[in-house]
Amino acid sequence: MRLGLLQYGVGRPADVAAFARALEARLEEGRAGADLLVLPEYACVELGAGLVGGEATDEATELAAMVAAAPAILEAMRDAARRLGVWLLPGTLPMRRADGAVVNRAPLIAPDGRMAVQDKRAMTRFESERWGVTRGEDPKVFDTPWGRIGISVCYDVEFPKHVRVQVQQGAWLILAPSCTDTLAGFNRVRIGAQARAMENQCYVAIAPTVGLAPWSAALDVNRGHAAVFGPVDRGFPEDGVLARGALDQPGWVFCTLDPARLDAVRRDGQVLNHRDWPAAPFARPTPAVFA
Repeated sequence: MRLGLLQYGVGRPADVAAFARALEARLEEGRAGADLLVLPEYACVELGAGLVGGEATDEATELAAMVAAAPAILEAMRDAARRLGVWLLPGTLPMRRADGAVVNRAPLIAPDGRMAVQDKRAMTRFESERWGVTRGEDPKVFDTPWGRIGISVCYDVEFPKHVRVQVQQGAWLILAPSCTDTLAGFNRVRIGAQARAMENQCYVAIAPTVGLAPWSAALDVNRGHAAVFGPVDRGFPEDGVLARGALDQPGWVFCTLDPARLDAVRRDGQVLNHRDWPAAPFARPTPAVFA
């Protein structure tokens, strides 16, 4: 598989039509180099300011406008995938569930427009305390022409069990779209993604929003770079980094991934992390006795 990850420079579209045109232009740049294109978490929230008249005066107003427009935004994403004939993870959208709760939802869209979704499970403090976004459904896996993959959105990839259950169900690649406003936040995602790749002997890919957007209440500052991580073992780079982009710079990062390399290292690595994951929870620790 040839994977394309977009370091997404936050823009300022005036409406959904403008967002759709800009999205298609970005995807046109990436589709020549990749089979599957991945955009960051909340990338479409760049549209929020335009939906409320050009300036998002506060986070609640911006979120309400995004939730109201989410069906139209999602349809624009599906249209782009269909017109360009690409597999697309277009980032995430804040969407309202049938019960009224707002969740952070990542759609995976096939070239014919068919779609399946993964909700973000673990909420950051910003999402839960200031935005009122609710945790979504448990981890899923997605069957694609290249095999089974998983999606662990941003904060989710910092938790071993979220990725582990996806790997146990056959996912060899985990996509982790992200949106962070500090280097510390970005590095938490990066370190989590590297750890998940090491302990599961799988591939994990991150794709962030980048740049300054003072007109947006939620996306005002964006830090990070795209990267692909693999096992830190035989047949892979000594740091496990297969590809990475330049920090905070917009643009595409491409990487070719072969699941057969994972099979080989899981059979005959220097260590066998995937096999040696504890099959059952550890017992509650008891105090050690000094003699």
